[in-house]
Order: sequence, then structure tokens, then C-alpha cells
Amino acid sequence: METTRKGPFKLVTVNTAPERAKRIIGRMIGNLKDRYDIEYVANCETIEQVASTVQQYQPDILFSASMWTQEQARKICQIAERERPGIKTHAIPEGLQVRDGPDAIVKHLMENVPPILDSITI
Repeated sequence: METTRKGPFKLVTVNTAPERAKRIIGRMIGNLKDRYDIEYVANCETIEQVASTVQQYQPDILFSASMWTQEQARKICQIAERERPGIKTHAIPEGLQVRDGPDAIVKHLMENVPPILDSITI
């Protein structure tokens, strides 16, 4: 029996380690693929890239990685929301990757992303 997946959702990350971001997001997408159609469209390596990337790709959701301070993550989210009103943003808690490793990031995303995606109307 075929289940209806929600989406497609376009996702952008803000992470200074793009290969690590791609691996972690790939794991999350794989874990959620039976329920959600998520397309990972871009990564910004700097805060300065956020505005143009959001303008270009018009993502539904943007994640800021755990290397950013709370203040930087807030700024990233504000920029994304300014460029695309209605975008959903999520800041991964500062230091989670360094403290607990990539598995903790995937676990965090698995707990937090489904309610975010469920709140998006396409």
C-alpha cells in the first residue's frame, strides 16, 4: 500500500563544513524518506551567503548548524525570514556536534524536523 509523502520541501543549510552537512542531512533525509520528500538544494558556508542563497532557491526550510552561536543563529534565521517570509528555520543547538558527534545531530533532527515539516502548507 502506498503512503502519501509530504513535500517536496526544499532545504538549505548554513554550515562551514559543507561535506559534513551533506552527510548528516543525507542521513536525515534517508530516515524520513517514507514520510517526506525533502530536496537538499544548497549550503551556505558563511552568514553573508544566506540572503542570496534564499533568494535563489526559495527554500521551505533552513537549518543553521551547531558551530554558530545563538546570536549568529538568530541572525541567520532573521535573514532567511526577511528574504522569504514564511520560511521555517531551525537552529541546531550550539556545540552539539563538537560535544556529542554527528549521531546526536541526526537524532536531534529526527526529533525536531517532522513537526516543522508538518507545519508547512505547500
